[in-house]
Amino acid sequence: MHSEDLIHRLAADLRPVRPAPHPARATAVWLGIVAAVIGVAVLVFGLRDDLAERLAGGFDLPQIIAALATGVLAAFAAFQIALPERSRNWALLPLPAAAAWFATMGWGCLQDMARLGPEALQIGMSVPCLVFIAGLGVPLTVAMLWLARHATWLRASPVAALGGLSAAALASVGLSFIHYLDAAAMVLAWHGLSVLVVTVLAGVLGPRLMRSGHPVG
Repeated sequence: MHSEDLIHRLAADLRPVRPAPHPARATAVWLGIVAAVIGVAVLVFGLRDDLAERLAGGFDLPQIIAALATGVLAAFAAFQIALPERSRNWALLPLPAAAAWFATMGWGCLQDMARLGPEALQIGMSVPCLVFIAGLGVPLTVAMLWLARHATWLRASPVAALGGLSAAALASVGLSFIHYLDAAAMVLAWHGLSVLVVTVLAGVLGPRLMRSGHPVG
């Protein structure tokens, strides 16, 4: 076979390749999906009766802002490292916000201890927290993996883990609008456990979903 014929045959089998979306654009699309899902949840369950009072008093606002920042930055970092030319150091982007988020919950624990004493550290059962964050976080993580599916064979594990962190953090924000826990220790324990579960599941199972092509490819 002549070289020209080989080139023509190879060129005939080429398929157009769509470039990966810009991380900022992908993050905006992702946040639109999250906002729609949380909006539906609020319509179904309704807002907490004391939400306006808690936000006006500054009790829950720092925690919600830090969780929102964690979710947004984790999503942006995931879409950044999904591109081959971007540094893996982007994965560190959400860590300060995540630290601030858990610090706000820890500060709430200290305030409760000063006000209530050892009783503030009593942690009751709040399975609805785990169910809500996992129930929203897992499907949202699948949506994230679909948007970042071009990273299938590149950095699937960190992309999936960051996607899970983003989904869980934003689901926690949604939960704060709907469900109220009296003790900061319960918020720290149950929100923290839920975020950990979703993030670990995403990091472990996400790459398999991305590589299988179902349901994210």
